[in-house]
Amino acid sequence: MISVSIVGGSGYTGGELIRLLLFHPECTVQQVTSERFAGKALHRAHPNLRKASQLKFCALAELEPCDVLFLCLPHGETASRFETFSALAPKIIDLSADFRLADPAVYETWYGQPHPRPQLLERFVYGVPEINRPALKGATHVACAGCNATASTLALGPLARRNLISSVVIDVKAGSSEGGNASSEASHHPERSGAVRSYRPTRHRHVAEITQALGEFPIHFSATSIEMVRGILATCHVFLSTPQQEKEIWGMYREDYVQEPFVRIVKERTGIHRYPEPKLLSGTNFCDVGFEVEAGTHRVVLISAIDNLMKGAAGQAVQCFNLMHEFEETLGLTFPGLHPI
Repeated sequence: MISVSIVGGSGYTGGELIRLLLFHPECTVQQVTSERFAGKALHRAHPNLRKASQLKFCALAELEPCDVLFLCLPHGETASRFETFSALAPKIIDLSADFRLADPAVYETWYGQPHPRPQLLERFVYGVPEINRPALKGATHVACAGCNATASTLALGPLARRNLISSVVIDVKAGSSEGGNASSEASHHPERSGAVRSYRPTRHRHVAEITQALGEFPIHFSATSIEMVRGILATCHVFLSTPQQEKEIWGMYREDYVQEPFVRIVKERTGIHRYPEPKLLSGTNFCDVGFEVEAGTHRVVLISAIDNLMKGAAGQAVQCFNLMHEFEETLGLTFPGLHPI
């Protein structure tokens, strides 16, 4: 059995990791850290885990060596404490943004400061299995992708690989859990409830990840918070270099994704679920992708949906963990979701 520990386990992503790893058949959860909840039972932060484990949170200083460390820390923490973490575990899966971008110059452009540890960047594999599977097999350090980047990259991938994208406008609708569990003025219930709030109309940092994954073409990205707890819906208005028929688009997506265990093509002619919908993906590791071609134009609208805490974070981290150890990729991740919910 592989021993794993989770650093920063009291947040929403940490809670999802605990939930998944406690029931993973090939690993044992050794420790979970939280400075705020140290000494308290896991269910104090994650009430859904009552009776799931007798573990208690511990302080970061109490961490012991293990096989794999999952890091769920704020931006900058992994880079600043890398030596401490690498001394505790030979394999690291980082869910922050610290090592997602391979080029330190790109990092500085998007984050507004030099990368603190550029010499470490080459150690990390970017964690989207659908585009980086060979590199993830046997990897020791993984930087999990951002949630908005994951939804957008999986939507655009087949067209980008065929050099068919002239430009794209990406409109992301995001649930409140994307902002984490720390309270703020923006998350205060009277301010957040019922809101449709644009929070990043331009220069979202995940654009850099999309470009790194798919190549250079104009990307115009906007993000909006909506009345939803879990989920991301990415609507991508793609302007094609060459017009395509619907059956041609269908063929591309089927060719690329028919063997992918966690990407589903959603394209029905009738019914209320004929396009991807985040609500149906709550708690799952699936990315649903759909599309519609605008007849007589160069535009195709791609729609993708994920649970930001799962395929956008913890679920994808476990998927990468499986690949790193050459386990069945779907191990511990087969929950199909609920309906109705």
